[in-house]
Amino acid sequence: NGAVTQQCRWFHNATKHFSAKDSLQPPEEKVGTFTRIIESLGFTGPLKYSRWKIKVAALRMYTCCVEKTDYEEFFNRCQMPDTLNSWFLVAQLHVWMCLVRMKQEGRTGKYMCRYIVHCMWEDVEQRGKVMGINSVVLKEDMRSMVENFYAALFGYDEGILSDDHVLAAALWRNLFNRNCEDPRHLELLVEYVRKQMQHLDALSGEDLLLTGEVSWRPLVESNARSILKPPSPVYNDEGL
Repeated sequence: NGAVTQQCRWFHNATKHFSAKDSLQPPEEKVGTFTRIIESLGFTGPLKYSRWKIKVAALRMYTCCVEKTDYEEFFNRCQMPDTLNSWFLVAQLHVWMCLVRMKQEGRTGKYMCRYIVHCMWEDVEQRGKVMGINSVVLKEDMRSMVENFYAALFGYDEGILSDDHVLAAALWRNLFNRNCEDPRHLELLVEYVRKQMQHLDALSGEDLLLTGEVSWRPLVESNARSILKPPSPVYNDEGL
């Protein structure tokens, strides 16, 4: 019994995979007193790059979340209904991974995170209108989405800093809406999140702030543990 207990403890510890530089919080930047005062009042202090560049990069990063993700494959492999809510659940997972990565880039990265989320809500509202959803119903749906989004952020944050069991529980609650009877689906998504976080960590922070260009590894691949550093994007002096 002692040997079995020791082996189980070893397995539990071995399944902890820290990513995102092992922390969701970047080291505090040294800022002046004036900057701290104006930011405490709700304003944004001086950033590393212009706000216009950061907003363009944020829009591009959000666009990568919705246009470079194979939603049909997610729906088929995870047996999710093809609805606006299912699309949103997959989109918010990728948005969250981008937020985790950009929070490592200090105050400028955090400012970019705010605009990524802003772009997401603008897109969700526009998609709902295009689908012909009643304005009252759409407003109620978006209110529910906002609540679920911030709850999901908390759960995913806890999961990425914990072992695979905690991350699987977060995915079961948020992505699958507590409706997943096949544990292989959870296993697939846990592996997907881990490898994507490693992939994003390999990207240059400067490139992300200036271009917002991210790529995603396939949901299913033959050798998921092989992490190759992606090529750096090319941009001009204006970040375009």
